[in-house]
Amino acid sequence: MPGPLVVNDSVVIPDAELVWRFSRSSGPGGQGVNTTDSRVELSFDVSSSTALPAALKARALDRLGSPVITIAASEHRSQLRNREAAEQRLAQRLREAIAPPPKRRRPTKPSRGAVERRITAKKQRSDLKRLRRAP
Repeated sequence: MPGPLVVNDSVVIPDAELVWRFSRSSGPGGQGVNTTDSRVELSFDVSSSTALPAALKARALDRLGSPVITIAASEHRSQLRNREAAEQRLAQRLREAIAPPPKRRRPTKPSRGAVERRITAKKQRSDLKRLRRAP
């Protein structure tokens, strides 16, 4: 389980930059829930990371709002599966934070023919409803 966290093709976070905490979970687990530390908290400090280039780090800090990301996972009975879930969620959150901004929308307007067709259809519908009315 220990090892670098692969976020995407160009960003890999070394294991030394991830902080793990374990505690007792309140979730599923039967009697074992009282004795095993299956809840996982995974923290990553974006601002002090060496894995992110400066541009991606600035983008991530701007989008995240906080320099430290903390992910808690307690939905599985085993600590190993909770660790995997926390890693996946952290990687997904970082992918969204460092993604490039969407392309700007180019404003467009309907063609003259499209506007005329729409107005003609509206007039036809209006005439049809007008003819249904009682005189």
